Amino acid sequence: MVAHPVLPGFHPDPSVCRVGDDYYLACSSFEYFPGVPLFHSRDLRNWTRIGNALDRPTQLRLPLDSPSSGGIYAPTLRHHDGRFWLIVTNVSGDGNLLVTATDPAGPWSEPVLLTGVHGIDPDLAWDGDGTCWCTVAGVSQYRIDPRTDETLGPARRIWSGAPGAKAPEAPHLYHIGDFWYLLIAEGGTERGHAVSIARSSAPEGPFEPCPTNPVLTHRGTDEPVQNTGHADLVQARDGSWWMLFLGVRPGGGTPGWHVLGRETFLAPVEWVEGWPVVGELGAAEGEFTSETPHASAPPFPQLDPPHDDFDLADLAPHWISLRDRPTTHCTTKDRPGWLTLRTRGTSLDATDVIFTGRRQQHPHSRTRTLIDPSEGRGGLAVRLDEQHHYSIEATPGEVQVRARIGPLNPIVATHPTPPGPVVLRIETTTPEPRGARTGPDTVTLGIENPDGTYVQLAALDGRYLSTEVAGGFTGRVIGMYAAEGTVHFDWCTYEPVGS
Repeated sequence: MVAHPVLPGFHPDPSVCRVGDDYYLACSSFEYFPGVPLFHSRDLRNWTRIGNALDRPTQLRLPLDSPSSGGIYAPTLRHHDGRFWLIVTNVSGDGNLLVTATDPAGPWSEPVLLTGVHGIDPDLAWDGDGTCWCTVAGVSQYRIDPRTDETLGPARRIWSGAPGAKAPEAPHLYHIGDFWYLLIAEGGTERGHAVSIARSSAPEGPFEPCPTNPVLTHRGTDEPVQNTGHADLVQARDGSWWMLFLGVRPGGGTPGWHVLGRETFLAPVEWVEGWPVVGELGAAEGEFTSETPHASAPPFPQLDPPHDDFDLADLAPHWISLRDRPTTHCTTKDRPGWLTLRTRGTSLDATDVIFTGRRQQHPHSRTRTLIDPSEGRGGLAVRLDEQHHYSIEATPGEVQVRARIGPLNPIVATHPTPPGPVVLRIETTTPEPRGARTGPDTVTLGIENPDGTYVQLAALDGRYLSTEVAGGFTGRVIGMYAAEGTVHFDWCTYEPVGS
């Protein structure tokens, strides 16, 4: 059974391509900067973060008042004619844009804005004569010149998806054997999510749907991974085929709450009578042998370094900020060996808060940081959006635990601290059993005394930081923020706890 993601945490909408022995993958990033995380693998199972495609303000313009779950939607990553091509939608700014690179680790070009292409989830495919087809959710298709912003003719509706399904999106077009295959997601990115496919003798259709659609779904099942959809296909060097797709891992009682966001999973694909069969009968199930990418990997991969001393001039690529990251407000250069955050005069409840964090990637985790609040007020927070976050906030001589749940924003606990820096700590742990009312996890917040003893100040129900409560398309991010003045952080550690 495929119960563990290959990219844990908030890494949705995977798009993958292979060049020789190397696989490269891109994901959505929504309101976070830098945008479009990029990964490399040699086996499809063990991935290394290599950067972000949109890592300059000139590439990614996100207004400071743009809503959560806006921003960057659903990239497609392809390799063609010796270059990497990445097309994506910025729903909060420039619309559809295209960047290229000779090295997927960057640098990536300044974007070409495709002002004539309308629709999210854009895909790129080239036919034998060099024509470039751009297919978007709906499902509609354009002919474009990818080196310019020119659209070569009007959009054409090419498929409306499987009968009775809603929200056809995430199209990917492939030339495999004698056919052009159109892979899409349907059902909305919730419990009804699914993947369907159709084929044609030409890239523009007409398309014949697979008689066994959907080819992947977990709806109506008790699988531990739900909401499966938004997929991409890739052929390995040995000729085998694989599907990367998103899914979630709900926890707790009914109806189940997922807190890490939509994660990336992997399943084998067999071709039967010209159609793909994913796992077993359209479910991402099955045993994996020593010859498959799953065999040698740990169940909970650690994608990123667990500890950062902030000794480098620039932040590592796994650190993400909200909408922008001005060096005047977020820098490691003001106080060597420390991350300095300088407020704009707003807190976690505002879209322009100064916040830098990393994705929560494990159901049970521990995050610790050493803060010097002598010049201001700030802290450590786990957030889903501006209206759903828990934080432990330090000022000189005191810490407070705050819980923002929709319109409610109480101070849950206060505690005195000795002069000087203080270690803040957030853990996500197994909840206390409450039958059907059990939440997905418990979020505990506290401090560590100078002698190393831990003082827990609050234990909060994790369901209020879940997508089922908050809505949206992202997942939890845990990080540091400034609420008043200037605060400094000496180090930050994130680690999984337990199995």
